[in-house]
Amino acid sequence: MPQIVINTRPVERAAPLTHCLQAAGLTVVEMPMLTLQSRPTTDSDKMMMRQWLAGEYQMVVIVSPTAAASGLAAWQALARAHKMLDGIDNAADIAMFEGLKAPSLLIAVGDATAAVLNRAKLDTTAHQVHQPKIANNEGMLAMSEIEHLQAGDKVLIWRGLGGRRLLVDALQARGVHIDSIAWYERIMPADATFQYQKWQQGFLTQKVAQDITLSERSKPIVVVSSGTAFEHWAHVVNEAAVNFSTQKSAISELSNLTTGMVAHKKALTLSDFTYVVLGERLTNWMADQQLSHWRVDDLAPDTILTAINAHL
Repeated sequence: MPQIVINTRPVERAAPLTHCLQAAGLTVVEMPMLTLQSRPTTDSDKMMMRQWLAGEYQMVVIVSPTAAASGLAAWQALARAHKMLDGIDNAADIAMFEGLKAPSLLIAVGDATAAVLNRAKLDTTAHQVHQPKIANNEGMLAMSEIEHLQAGDKVLIWRGLGGRRLLVDALQARGVHIDSIAWYERIMPADATFQYQKWQQGFLTQKVAQDITLSERSKPIVVVSSGTAFEHWAHVVNEAAVNFSTQKSAISELSNLTTGMVAHKKALTLSDFTYVVLGERLTNWMADQQLSHWRVDDLAPDTILTAINAHL
């Protein structure tokens, strides 16, 4: 049986990793555990954006391409609204909005996030776009720009709902004021359980037909990019196991002779997979649950491929 890698990244972010792994001869199954859903922009969100544009924050941290695109759209909307106001005669204000002139340092987490900002052709004369060397919480905390923040400084974070607690907690412990705008939320796709159960049926049927016993080297590999993605994965695997047990009990022994999925004695569990996980927090989480795992410090396709090849 060829080595299987399950790519749980959202649909809009899955393709580069899938293509990279397939080019290396791996069998890739795209099984998104997250879908990104926009959230309405609140009056509070707009107020924080205005405060940022007025220079009240030392920096804005932008955690994903989706957050970057959403923040830019809100920024452009404010610019249009500002230009329509009567009586605007402050040339500096007008220039700031027309050129999308960054009023503070911009921290982009990852190359894809930085690319969204660079495509917008922002005026970064005063404040450049910076990136951590490693695109995760630990990488951001190691940045000199983050290290130099002091008590009383203000940081605005563009993000999705939840996540990035290590960065927030570390900065708040130093007295830095953190505000955040959640432009979107990450939810479990409606068909996640169905897609997993369909894959599991085919996998177990093939496993029984070929009389294959899973070993550490042959376990399917699951790429997990966040705690939320793993929570959804665990829910799907556990729910499928319950459904499998119920279905097996309802089918007669005669059916077992012809139904590959039922012929197998049990469904897959979380421990039947090896996980490629991002960063220290997820690594510790896997270790606590005694799950086989390999750590990566960024989600670049080549990084993930290297981690997989190192253990095959």
